[in-house]
Amino acid sequence: MQSRDYLSFYAEHFDSVEVDSTFYACPSVNTVSGWFAKTPDNFIFSVKVPQTITHDKVLVDCQPELKQFLDTMGILGTKLGPIVFQFPFFSRGIFKDRREFMDRLVPFLSKLPADHKFALEVRNKNWLDAELANLLRAHKIALVLQDRSLMPGPAELKFDPITADWTYIRWLGNRKGIEAITQTWDKVVIDRTEELSSWVDFCYQVRNRGVIVYAYANNHYQGHGPATIASFVKLWNGKGLPEIEKRLGVLKQPRLFEFL
Repeated sequence: MQSRDYLSFYAEHFDSVEVDSTFYACPSVNTVSGWFAKTPDNFIFSVKVPQTITHDKVLVDCQPELKQFLDTMGILGTKLGPIVFQFPFFSRGIFKDRREFMDRLVPFLSKLPADHKFALEVRNKNWLDAELANLLRAHKIALVLQDRSLMPGPAELKFDPITADWTYIRWLGNRKGIEAITQTWDKVVIDRTEELSSWVDFCYQVRNRGVIVYAYANNHYQGHGPATIASFVKLWNGKGLPEIEKRLGVLKQPRLFEFL
């Protein structure tokens, strides 16, 4: 199979993809038009905001970059799903404390267009609190829920992490830990049955609240992203839960976008 056919093949098996490449730069109009042409009408692209906005400028004087990105992603039309602000772990050299981050975040969020789904990922675990959740809830922005080393899961949070009528889950794992075990990503090398079983319970609970779930698995979570999705679905079905609807079991597979 040639690289130009990867996305079409992927879309035959999954309903959605989290695009990692947009984190590094805003893609060209031709590239995004190609994504649109190669996927069915019901396919959903979740995209990361470029790091120029979240890491380099850290929300300051970045409106031109954000407008360019949103305009380009607009080519996807109804196929455009969540737009993710993935922030790094901020040292005290960037923000002295959580309050400084919030002071910058509040006015930025107020300027975001209301006709998009935005999600926000924070990697300073001590900044995850009810105040942040309430701010996101006020703007109907989803808090990204992570299964990642050193970050708390939903059960460990002391507040309701559902901040919109949809939620965004990333199964990321421990990159350094798994890379010490393998450098090939074609099979499961870490058993996360217990964790995935807990995620099944959580997703079922939030689904009962009428919340749409966007969930994506990285190869670094277990060793093979597609196998993680298959394990989740198997555990879901094994608990006798209602059939998973479209766009609950979705996958992140960044390799499919390396050459697009």
